[in-house]
Amino acid sequence: MTVAQVRRMSVSDSPIPWLLPLVALLLVFTVYPLIYNIWLSFHEYVPRRRALEYVGLSNWTQLWEDARFWQSLTITFVYFAVALAIELALGMAIALLLDSDGFGFGFLRGLLTMTLVIPPAIAGMMYLLMEDPQFGVISYFLQWTGLLDPAHPILATASTALAGVLLPEIWQWTPFMVLIFLAGLRALPPEPYEAAMIDGASQWQIFRRITLPMMSKVIAIAVLIRGIDLFRVFDYVFVMTSGGPGTSTYTLSLYAWQQTFSFVKWGYGATLSLVTLAIILVVASLFIKIAKVRW
Repeated sequence: MTVAQVRRMSVSDSPIPWLLPLVALLLVFTVYPLIYNIWLSFHEYVPRRRALEYVGLSNWTQLWEDARFWQSLTITFVYFAVALAIELALGMAIALLLDSDGFGFGFLRGLLTMTLVIPPAIAGMMYLLMEDPQFGVISYFLQWTGLLDPAHPILATASTALAGVLLPEIWQWTPFMVLIFLAGLRALPPEPYEAAMIDGASQWQIFRRITLPMMSKVIAIAVLIRGIDLFRVFDYVFVMTSGGPGTSTYTLSLYAWQQTFSFVKWGYGATLSLVTLAIILVVASLFIKIAKVRW
């Protein structure tokens, strides 16, 4: 391509020259890996031959008969539902408290972003230390209040391990919900609130009948973004429990990672990742339709 042709393309009204780099990136980092994963799900790596071998639908058949897969899927849905519900409720409550132009509120809103810049693996390591049964501050406080038996550490007990993993998740990502809800609250028109106050409506009535309906689209988008991210949870579980004790915190992403890299079952790991993708697409599409989200 000559310099003159490049110059003509750069001043052209056609969007194609500007879309080509983006299309190339999508092809290299999205479309190709997806197609390769689909191809890989019909093959399996054979260590003794050091090669991939075609196995047909064997990986997909194994998936439906794999009890560990169904257990990890259940744990993932529990993690997803609990974390999303708590982050949604806390996010809205904190956003309502910080929706003010008073002195210091701007600083507090800026302070919320600090948790978002910490890598999830680091946040998981922080809470791993804080939940340590010997010197962890969280364990010490729970033992002091009588809520935790010293003989049953948080992360070493099957009934409490998932809750222990949820703590850094909620701590780190609730501010994300707060910031989205704050942006939505700041964009609401003042007229309905003025009319409600004149009519003598209580704060709860104003919140239930005015704020929530007008914030519904913002809430739906926040739930969609966080829900997709929650379903792929890996960092906190890997750092804090590695799926233990036993299999009580085994999530779908961790199980796919284990099959791929620990057991060298590349084809089965690809199958698990494709199932995860399919579940996310189906659930997200249904939610978008039900919540009537418009982009």
